[in-house]
Amino acid sequence: MEDSYTHISPEEFAELNFEDYTLVDLREPDELIVSKIGGAVNIPFSGGFGKLDTIPGNKPVIVFCRVGDWSEQVAEILADRGYTVSTLDGGYQAYRALTLKKDTGKPEKADPKREKAYIDAKGLKCPGPIVKVADFLRDKPAGTEVRVEATEDAFASDIKVWCERTGNRLDRLAVENGIITAEITRSEKEPSSLPSAQEEQNGKTFVVFSGDLDKTIAAFIMANGAAAMGRRVTIFFTFWGLNILRRPEKVKVGKTPIEKMFGFMMPRGTKKLGLSRMNMGGAGAGMIRAIMKNKGVSSLEELIADAIAHGVRLVACQMSMDIMGIHKEELIDGVELGGVSTFLGSGEQSDMSLFI
Repeated sequence: MEDSYTHISPEEFAELNFEDYTLVDLREPDELIVSKIGGAVNIPFSGGFGKLDTIPGNKPVIVFCRVGDWSEQVAEILADRGYTVSTLDGGYQAYRALTLKKDTGKPEKADPKREKAYIDAKGLKCPGPIVKVADFLRDKPAGTEVRVEATEDAFASDIKVWCERTGNRLDRLAVENGIITAEITRSEKEPSSLPSAQEEQNGKTFVVFSGDLDKTIAAFIMANGAAAMGRRVTIFFTFWGLNILRRPEKVKVGKTPIEKMFGFMMPRGTKKLGLSRMNMGGAGAGMIRAIMKNKGVSSLEELIADAIAHGVRLVACQMSMDIMGIHKEELIDGVELGGVSTFLGSGEQSDMSLFI
């Protein structure tokens, strides 16, 4: 049976005027942080196919993923729906290898035989070591080998689970003189069949109702850890949790007297959050921050920045904002507004939802 779509080689793809096509990138959002094609529409394969109908049909469509397996399946679906569609043979990895060869005159080997790369994660606290490993391997070709050294006890368990869930191979794990050493090989395998409904629902959803510093830190540590495992993560902020997203500086917006009163009484931004226990008029929060810094734990502000950088979705409840008199201009960058449907939609694609 002939394919209902056409194939484009990396060489042909490189010569195209991308403005004449609709490019559909099936990779995960965190992969695009370090390797993306400008103008491409990102529809992650792991999110199912509900958004395929949003692809405009006024131009020929070119679908690509990391190595080409997923794009063929999506191309069949689009062709059945009447699109003129092609797939990029070998996916983005083949295109990247071609452009690298043009730039340097040397092709990128798919299975490099070289010394193990080294990642120094000593002194980092959870989820720092896992995030550092994930960031390094994300755009590396299959077969890449890496040796990681960490000093946090939890890393021994975390790296085993991370490798199991991401499909990468843990070749060696050892603990000596307080240093945990893990040797990992980037997996050559990629899913070759459509995921079942259960497999698609592996996202993580957090509802942050509290505005307490300690609870917020816990939420973002778990969110960053899930993002490092390649999971879709949504944090839904409602009521007192909205104060976490407020800009620290005062923003001039028109408010009613009641809204102004709410704004005056509530903390503005993460630096003003107190502890849920032993806050002691704010002294407790300062003590916790000092201890975290001394122990090498990322600050809340650093955890939030990492979460945004790794594609964690921060959603502010519009209804709660209206009740509490918080305007969108007062929120930090990287936050989107949503309602109960946004939360429920995320929850239905998650196998874990936590209310904090």
